Amino acid sequence: MDAKFFSSESFGFTGIRLSLMLAVGLGLAALVLDDLAGRFVQFGISLSLLVWLSAAVTALVGYWAVSWLQQLKAGQVIREDGPRAHLQKAGTPTMGGVFFVPAAVAIALVFSKFHPNVIAVSLLTLAYGAIGWVDDWQILRRHSNQGISPRTKLVLQAGFAALFCLWLFWSQPVNITTISLPFSIAIPLGILFWPFAAFVLMAESNAVNLTDGLDGLAGGTAAIAFLGLGALVAPTSTELMIFCACISGSCLGFLAYNRNPAKVFMGDTGSMALGGAIAGTAILSANIWGLFVLSGIFFVETLSVIAQVGYYKATKGPDGAGKRLFKMAPLHHHLELSGWSEIQVVAIFYSVGGMLALLAFIIGK
Repeated sequence: MDAKFFSSESFGFTGIRLSLMLAVGLGLAALVLDDLAGRFVQFGISLSLLVWLSAAVTALVGYWAVSWLQQLKAGQVIREDGPRAHLQKAGTPTMGGVFFVPAAVAIALVFSKFHPNVIAVSLLTLAYGAIGWVDDWQILRRHSNQGISPRTKLVLQAGFAALFCLWLFWSQPVNITTISLPFSIAIPLGILFWPFAAFVLMAESNAVNLTDGLDGLAGGTAAIAFLGLGALVAPTSTELMIFCACISGSCLGFLAYNRNPAKVFMGDTGSMALGGAIAGTAILSANIWGLFVLSGIFFVETLSVIAQVGYYKATKGPDGAGKRLFKMAPLHHHLELSGWSEIQVVAIFYSVGGMLALLAFIIGK
């Protein structure tokens, strides 16, 4: 697609306008979903209430937290082999996940009355966020792009995934091991479900992490995906709907500081937590197929990295150098180097994310 088709100059896009458009769009979507489900008539907990409450609380907490991160000099170290335009972002505070993730978790726990399922996914979210925090802290401490080793990161992710699956095994019904597909197709995995679930948790956490490369990209796409998942789980798991709505709203509140030009980055602290949260919720609510649709953006971003590495290795010549399938991976960097502005890329990804959320909702009904 021609980069000029959605020119930020032609449409007057700025970071704040784009984030406001997303907030209004998700707010209206939440209102429609609440109306369709009769949540206003019943005067119960609604998606709209939780999204806006979480957004407001996170924005207020962020006013203090961003200043605190600046005082800590928790500035992001920009990779030298990345797009040259990103070098000007060096020094922008990172680890924004330390305030918007706990804010969402706290609100979800209170409104769900500390439901066991919400406690479980909250602990998983915070655990994956802790892995990201250690990685971010090591990067800041060493003043390089190298945090904890990939092997250590995977071992920690696998360990927390195993603990979550063990809790699922003892506390949830047997039918959780069956994957439900469209057209009433069900695939019973039996004992194979558990390694599959652990893989989904690890893959989703790393996929959101890979997507977090542009101002507002991971936060906005996650806000869309969580609202979509909240709509899917609402009929059967009100407590998980509450959790999803709170995470979605918290991501919107975070965008007040993370939209282009970003005042703070979420870092691995935020992105890995978001990946663990959405995967854990989908597994617990038996919505893995819905997760696959909702995570289309994250999935494609991950595939672009896998394809880039695989193609490079497959085309290595005698000199040890290979060819590149993309100008740079993940995909958002390829689009940047192809002439797209950051805001254009983010706007298109938001649009695609919204369509995927609608598709998941239609399929899941």
